[in-house]
Amino acid sequence: MDTTYLEFDFKISPLEIWRDVLIAELGYAGFESFVETEDGFLAYIQKKDWKEDLLDDIEIFSDKKITISQTYKEIEQVNWNEEWEKNFEPILVDSICSVRAPFHEKPDVKYDIIIEPKMSFGTGHHETTHMMIQHILKNKWKDKKVLDMGCGTAVLAILAEMKGAKPIDAIDIDNWCYLNSIENAGRNDCEQITVYEGDASLLKNKKYDSIIANINRNILLEDMKTYANCLNKNGELYLSGFYTEDLPIIIAECNKHGLNFVENLERNRWVAAKFVN
Repeated sequence: MDTTYLEFDFKISPLEIWRDVLIAELGYAGFESFVETEDGFLAYIQKKDWKEDLLDDIEIFSDKKITISQTYKEIEQVNWNEEWEKNFEPILVDSICSVRAPFHEKPDVKYDIIIEPKMSFGTGHHETTHMMIQHILKNKWKDKKVLDMGCGTAVLAILAEMKGAKPIDAIDIDNWCYLNSIENAGRNDCEQITVYEGDASLLKNKKYDSIIANINRNILLEDMKTYANCLNKNGELYLSGFYTEDLPIIIAECNKHGLNFVENLERNRWVAAKFVN
């Protein structure tokens, strides 16, 4: 059956920072894929999911410091594979971990992750995913029970298994991410990852040694108590999806639930922080 999509052409000024913010917000609002342009980006959503008031609750549109304009048109049957294959280049993190598509040449690295992102988030190109990969690379994961919350493509869960974590739960509220994570876990011969579709309500009575959550500030703050309750003694919590100026708020909320700040990485004003209980 043919799927009809709407293609929105967003133009935004100033471009730096705010393009990423708007893309993240639109992703949570139901947009499925994005292609960056010189002055903004193209965003795609299924016509059946579009509502005239869908953008009303996104605060950035009412920020007078930012100018945003958009036009849209109806398109038929987007070839998503073709779209991301044109733009997806392999990445190398700290010279020992690669994230690539199946059609890229196999590199000589210790951790070689193959993903087919399609419409999901988490190729490693975004600053937050890149820094979370760095956190995983520099810490110990052998035999730890791990949660990858908001798993996207499951790239972080896959790397955690490569470093010895088991078992691993990967959760995402988006159906496409859920299906894509199952596909990518299989593609990397992962046997310890179980993928679930849903939100933090799935975590009732669950316990983990380490939790990875690369989502966004508001959801992190909302679910922080749940994460804290799910951590075993001396557990580790890795958080990303927020900016440098948000770090004090994140630290304060973590402290409220017995989680202590250890360190953070920064990349183009995005932050990835580590906490322990």
